[in-house]
Amino acid sequence: MEEKIKFEQTLEKKQFEVQKEIGKGSYGTIFQCYHTIKNQTYAVKVINKHPLANPTDIKCFVKESKIMKHLSPHPNILKIFDSFEDTDFSFIVLELCQPNYDLLERILKGPVSEQQAATYMKNLLEAIVHCHKHGIAHKDIKPDNILFDFNGNIKLADFGSAEWLFEGGKKRNECVGTFHYMAPEVILGKEHDSTKVDVWSCGVTLYVMLCAIEPFHGETPCDTFKAILKTNLRFPMTTFISMSTPATDLIKKMICRDPSKRISAEEALMHPWILKGGVIGDNIQPLKRGARKFL
Repeated sequence: MEEKIKFEQTLEKKQFEVQKEIGKGSYGTIFQCYHTIKNQTYAVKVINKHPLANPTDIKCFVKESKIMKHLSPHPNILKIFDSFEDTDFSFIVLELCQPNYDLLERILKGPVSEQQAATYMKNLLEAIVHCHKHGIAHKDIKPDNILFDFNGNIKLADFGSAEWLFEGGKKRNECVGTFHYMAPEVILGKEHDSTKVDVWSCGVTLYVMLCAIEPFHGETPCDTFKAILKTNLRFPMTTFISMSTPATDLIKKMICRDPSKRISAEEALMHPWILKGGVIGDNIQPLKRGARKFL
């Protein structure tokens, strides 16, 4: 309670009224706040600096706000308006999206139609291409980092794991990301092109959108890693019974174990399935619903 009073006092000095807690990020709690002068409502991420004893955590937080400012504005990237701090807390003022509703929550209701998935993926890829052109790799693309604004547009969020590509070039060897969406080269600790890692994660996200289950999974994270490294990419008939060939073609090109053969985000954006909005010929039909349970 005392902690909450402290950061609310700082927000009050900045003319913010805290309305309610709406979520938790990698390094803080997110509150819906009303700005009394601007007459606008924002999402404010509040980070207690003291638990961030690990230098890596501190670096990630500082980097996140810098990267978001560098990338703003883009219609499909969560917008940052301001950042400030006091003795105990750091604050990031962000665009307010639909509370407690992201792409993961949408998928939990059932698979997304090809037409809708193509729209979401087009917008996500446009955001990723923008990041890559500005020297940034996101490194943690997954459904719960994809938010919806109040008009239903997607917004790529949570840049806590993002990195500057010019720091040592594209080649990195850090193991960063969420295990179901992690590229093989990251799991193996190999030097890798972070832009291609983003493409793998986008491909997994597309697969999950279309059938509501990850392409590689196991009982434990270790089992999942083994599946990512060794199990063939499959399109089970129970879940892909009415999937179009162009959709599976794009997924195969994005979820390709060999990074040198994996397409780039720009190439994925120019794929026929994306360009034609998920409707190609007469081979598109409603997806079979509820065939598999999302993990």
